[in-house]
Amino acid sequence: MKYVELEEGERLREEQLTRQGILPTKVMTSAAEIVARVREEGDAVLRELSAKFDGVEVECFRVPQEELDTALDRVDARFVTAIEQAAAQIRDFHEREVQQSWFTTRSDGTLLGVKVTPMESAGIYVPGGRAQYPSTVLMNVIPAKVAGVERVVMVTPPQKEGGLSPYTLAAAKLGGVDEVYTVGGAQAIAALAYGTESIPKVSVVTGPGNAYVAAAKRLVSGDVAIDMVAGPSEVCVLADATADPMIVAADLMAQAEHDPLATSYLVTCDAAFAREVERFADELMAQSPREEITRASFDNLGVIVVARDMAQAVDAVNVIAPEHLELHCKDAMGLLGGIKNAGAIFVGAWSSEPLGDYVAGPNHTLPTGGTAVYSSPLSVDAFVKKSSVVSYTPQGLLHDADAAQTMAQAEGLWAHALSVGLRRQLAERGADVFGEDRPAAAAAGGIAWPITLDAPKPAPGDQEA
Repeated sequence: MKYVELEEGERLREEQLTRQGILPTKVMTSAAEIVARVREEGDAVLRELSAKFDGVEVECFRVPQEELDTALDRVDARFVTAIEQAAAQIRDFHEREVQQSWFTTRSDGTLLGVKVTPMESAGIYVPGGRAQYPSTVLMNVIPAKVAGVERVVMVTPPQKEGGLSPYTLAAAKLGGVDEVYTVGGAQAIAALAYGTESIPKVSVVTGPGNAYVAAAKRLVSGDVAIDMVAGPSEVCVLADATADPMIVAADLMAQAEHDPLATSYLVTCDAAFAREVERFADELMAQSPREEITRASFDNLGVIVVARDMAQAVDAVNVIAPEHLELHCKDAMGLLGGIKNAGAIFVGAWSSEPLGDYVAGPNHTLPTGGTAVYSSPLSVDAFVKKSSVVSYTPQGLLHDADAAQTMAQAEGLWAHALSVGLRRQLAERGADVFGEDRPAAAAAGGIAWPITLDAPKPAPGDQEA
């Protein structure tokens, strides 16, 4: 792992991290070609790319309903119990996120508010490359269903022998997925966004994936809603001398084992503690069935930051803005207020990040690559849309008309002012519609702009001496 030792008063700089960006030009170009072809040629391209990238000849993309319905019967009952517990806790958490439509009435009778409406359909992408992720199924479908989405579609790459992981299908059945399609990669995102002969388009696309999936999501954004453009997984552990170095090592490895491009950060004020963590990580990796992936992540992208004091360490964490943050410190809860940038914060030594991956309840689809500076975890909000509601009374219109017409005149938007001005005349007459006394078109100018604004005065520097 790379060491960064901060001097007194020094701030960690982004260039000292090992981030490489998630969307190289080559990936974006390739994804753009795939998206364009799927949009133009549909299922034929999906079949071609499934054979090319997954090594599978797919005739029918949709998983038969019977296979989905019996999925829970084909896996160990202990696994079913585990995902039932996870689903219940994920659902309970996300139900607390639900926002209701609301309305308020002004004293003049004008009604204002927000109408919250579920998306009609959602597509969730579930990775299926280096590992299977039934947890990702639950983390995406449950908030969609809690939001009220009627049609939730899942896409995931087929396995080499064809078909899908029984664990993934079991989670899909339990979570309430309505349709499952065996297609992955950038082509799956394009199919969800634009539709094909077999896969009807959706309103919103969520879920993590590789760089090509992320690139495709960026490309289709604007034609369809997306949750975020996510990169490889990452964790940052802020640890003081009270932390157990073996546990910290295991927590860092828990993200590194996802992907050689995953990143693990350790921030501490104790260089000796950092060396102990490295020693335990080396010993534990030798026992891991995913040693090669984990070691590549540690060696190429891992970073240890040694700060002079806890304030400097917390500042370094905020610069990293990690996807997952663990606070392995004596006063972990006391540090929480100082954390400004993190996707999910695990407070205290008992709060293992993998608990959040699976069963705690908050969503594990999180902003990566420093985007926690401005992004949030996946939530129910991703699956709803909000409409402003405005309902004026004649009294309300008379109250606001002058201000609206004056602003429209300042912006030079004549018809804006006319639209208000005509209603203003009706309200002043106590009428709902014009009768024979309808104003002549020639009088519209005076109705739109009943006064003329004075020209702006010159700025102080522009005044003549």
